[in-house]
Amino acid sequence: GVHRQVLFTTVGWFVGYYVMKRTEYFHAKVDRELFEYIRHHPEDFKGAEKKRIGQLFEDFYPVR
Repeated sequence: GVHRQVLFTTVGWFVGYYVMKRTEYFHAKVDRELFEYIRHHPEDFKGAEKKRIGQLFEDFYPVR
């Protein structure tokens, strides 16, 4: 009946909430470790040289 629907909805909401919090914690932990590594090894992560738009795209030749 209705009481089962309410029960399963409530249980599903709590399980979903717990799973979301756990995945957010996991991703935050991975991000923290990655940024810490980048901060300690800046020589491995040098910025790329800036390119102009003309260098990114191929030349345009219209087909007739």
